[in-house]
Amino acid sequence: MTLSEKQTAVEPSHKQLSIHRQCELVGLSRSSYYRQPAPESEKNLELMKLIDEIYTKYPFFGSRKMRDYLNRQGYGVNRKRIQRLMRLMGLASAAPTRKLTVPNKAHKVYPYLLKNMDINRSRQVWCSDITYIRLKRGFVYLTVVMDWYSQYVLSWEISTTMDDGFCTSCLQRAIRQYGCPEIFNTDQGSQYTGTAFTGILKEHGIGISMDGKGRAMDNIMVERLWRSLKYEDIYLKDYESVPELIEGLRAYFAFYNDERPHHSFGILTPAEVYHGADRMKRAA
Repeated sequence: MTLSEKQTAVEPSHKQLSIHRQCELVGLSRSSYYRQPAPESEKNLELMKLIDEIYTKYPFFGSRKMRDYLNRQGYGVNRKRIQRLMRLMGLASAAPTRKLTVPNKAHKVYPYLLKNMDINRSRQVWCSDITYIRLKRGFVYLTVVMDWYSQYVLSWEISTTMDDGFCTSCLQRAIRQYGCPEIFNTDQGSQYTGTAFTGILKEHGIGISMDGKGRAMDNIMVERLWRSLKYEDIYLKDYESVPELIEGLRAYFAFYNDERPHHSFGILTPAEVYHGADRMKRAA
């Protein structure tokens, strides 16, 4: 298990097992469980919170528009600083322009397979992405694997760094639990173009699709999930620590999958659609 997997496996509210005992069972030190990400300055953390909220509302903002917007709000900050923080946060404009984070040129980039495709069933296409999640005194990164058609969240993990380890772990967990899709779509980030990630997809005979360069909206389903998560949970809860966040994410994704109806499917939840309840109800 990766560090992120071990942290996620510990349930702070478990009725029978203490956090200390759970850490022992999964081979995780308590210091690693409670470890917070390396902090930025208070001013930068505040700026990052603002950038995150603005970007969630206006995903087409690049560093220039972000700087202008912040300056109009009374925050005197230059574009270079905005660029650095947006890179740190893994953010790039959804507009068709140059991305802030550059893919690894040594990695193969695969074509976008979803253009004009009729995605009409579960397990046809899965997708993944990474987003910045703020804490009161720091931040982490969150990745998910999601079914495109039903918008069912299959697996998720957090990490204090944007390496490929937590992305591959999240993918492997989804495959172990749910089998394989026909196609897997991601952006061109190095976490997804590397051989560790693409190798797993090839090993299982899964078609590899990657967004057009600089077109974040090619992965629109995950972008919508991030928007829902942040407005419905992250911005409201303002989590203090990684353990609190893990517990909160576990509760939110259970709600999102099993209780929250999606407007595209009327009163049905993503779980009902993913497992075929939409077909059963429509046939009734």
